[in-house]
This record gives sequence, C-alpha cells and structure tokens, in this order.
Amino acid sequence: MRRTPPCAGRKGRPRSAEADTAILEATRAALVDLGWSKLTMSDVAARAGVAKTTLYRRWAGKNELVVDAVAILFDELELPDRGSLAEDAQGVVLQFAALLERPEARTALMAVVAESTRDEALRTRIRHAIVDRQKRLVLEGRRRAQERGELPREADESAASRTADLIFDVVAGAVVHRSLVSAEPVDEEWARSFTVLLLGGLAAASRPAPSAG
Repeated sequence: MRRTPPCAGRKGRPRSAEADTAILEATRAALVDLGWSKLTMSDVAARAGVAKTTLYRRWAGKNELVVDAVAILFDELELPDRGSLAEDAQGVVLQFAALLERPEARTALMAVVAESTRDEALRTRIRHAIVDRQKRLVLEGRRRAQERGELPREADESAASRTADLIFDVVAGAVVHRSLVSAEPVDEEWARSFTVLLLGGLAAASRPAPSAG
C-alpha cells in the first residue's frame, strides 16, 4: 500500500496524491539516471511535469525529497501471516531483498546513506522516515509469534523495545550487506539459513539469565 509521504505542515492548497506520486517517481528515475550529485529540484520538476514551486511547497529541498522517495518504496513491505515465525521471517527477508533488486530502490538507498554520512539532519530524517516506520514489521512479527506461543511476552517494555531495535538492525543490516555490499544473491536457501541463525539467537535471548552463585 502506497502512503502519501510526510512533510512539514505547510498551509496552502490541498495536496494532490497524483502529483506526489509523479514527483516521487521522477525523483527515483532521476537518481538512477543522474546520481545524487547531479540531481536537482528543477530536473525532478521537469520530469514530473510540475512547477518547481510545487516541489518546494511539499519539500524544503533535495534531501527531504529523496528520503521520502525512498521511504515510500519501503512502505510497500508487508508481513502476511505465513503460519510460523520462521516462515514470516523468511518471507520478509526475501521481500526486502527483492525490493533492493529494483534499480530505483538500490540507487536511491545507497545515495541517501552515502550522503547522510556528512549530514546529521539527513541521517535523522532517514531514521524517522525509513527505519522507524519499518520497525512495524518487527513489532507485528513479534506480536504474532507471541500469540502463537513461539515467543514469550516481555514484562519489561524498555527491554522489549531494545530487542525489537536489535532484530531490525540484524535483519536490515544482513540483507543490505548481502545485496548491496557483497552483491550476493538473497535466495530461499540463504534466507532459510539466516532465519535459523536469527531464531536461534532470539531463543537464547529469551531464556532467563542464570542466577549468580
């Protein structure tokens, strides 16, 4: 499901979902064709068939625009109930890897991550617009697994939040590294092996710590 990207609350004429879609698609296409350094708001406006002022009413600049163009792709990720935590995890890993195979997703993600190493504000926007929003998949998978009795329910909410953050980091980090850094396939065999490793770690983390003495 596509979502209208977030932007600073600006007053003015109502936003057009069609214009938003055209602008974000044009942004991703421009990234593939031109790369980050050569992409301009003017180029995006021309490709989308809108006035440059239309872009600036929605986004303050290129950084915000590109992050939202990437974020809306990741909003397409879903976690259908496949019957078990292992199957759910494998499914989302393969879905994420398939998304990273798309040139517009691959190029856009690598561009914003590279640029964010020099821009703290951009790094914060990536965290809010992409990372925090996609943690919904971890939370949904964990809730479903707890309802099935595959995982225990945590009494400590802060510990549960830290665990969810760690799971997200492990899954996202492994798939991004495998796909974009190592340039190796994320196929069913790899996803199955990775899931076994992930669930083994979750099981160990769920066990009570041994008492001292």
